[in-house]
Amino acid sequence: MPAAMSSDASPFRPGLFAGRVAIITGGGTGIGLAIADELASLGASVALCGRRVEPVTLAAEALTAKGHPAMAGSVDIRQPEAIEAFVRAVVERFGRVDVLVNNAGGQFPSPAKLISPKGFEAVVRNNLLGTFNVTSAVANLAMIPQRRGRIINVIANVARGFPGMAHTGAARAGVDNLTKSLAVEWAPYGIQVNAVAPGTIRSTGTDRYPPELVVKAEQQTPAGRLGSPAEVSHLVTFLASDAADYVTGSTFYIDGGASLWGDIWELDRD
Repeated sequence: MPAAMSSDASPFRPGLFAGRVAIITGGGTGIGLAIADELASLGASVALCGRRVEPVTLAAEALTAKGHPAMAGSVDIRQPEAIEAFVRAVVERFGRVDVLVNNAGGQFPSPAKLISPKGFEAVVRNNLLGTFNVTSAVANLAMIPQRRGRIINVIANVARGFPGMAHTGAARAGVDNLTKSLAVEWAPYGIQVNAVAPGTIRSTGTDRYPPELVVKAEQQTPAGRLGSPAEVSHLVTFLASDAADYVTGSTFYIDGGASLWGDIWELDRD
């Protein structure tokens, strides 16, 4: 099995985000934490939010202990009022918001025939509506007035649908389309909007999936391995940087080729 290249250290120059401010939703664990750590190490002030206060608080404290300006807040992205209050608090403390990483979300593996309407709605509200809630607040309260910003939406590998998790597939595909729409509407304000679509990443998220699903994902990835949170973070960091000034409305797959090959669902022919 191919081994992952070492990706703990950022390949970007120190101070790249000096004077910049980033909000990362779901920034207390997994991919979100890797992104927060990398942006902070490159000079950004970071604001982390999540529904569970403990992970984001611990993450912010760890960053602060390293000398990086950081704050945390308990925010349910399905609640527009809570999001607006958090964004206002970030602007009050740091003065601006330059980067938004919409990483928060959640789902559960299930055949579509077993997903209840309530379960489907819950995932769509979290992954699609929640993403829009945060994006709208950050754009209107910070990025549009300052006429500059970078928005990166973390979605999923939905290039061939998402059998086995139809609810999150529908929601993430909605965010993919939202990315394209906002990229056009907000280009006059100097705001770039892009998305990254990770394949199966070995993180705290995969710990909640049945082991056989994780093994199959590894086998069905041409690269022969799962990705790491740091590898996703490097791509997000590029899109948040000035090097991506002419990149907008695009979705970047980071999945070891999994979106191009392999069976992703065994057909039930009973």
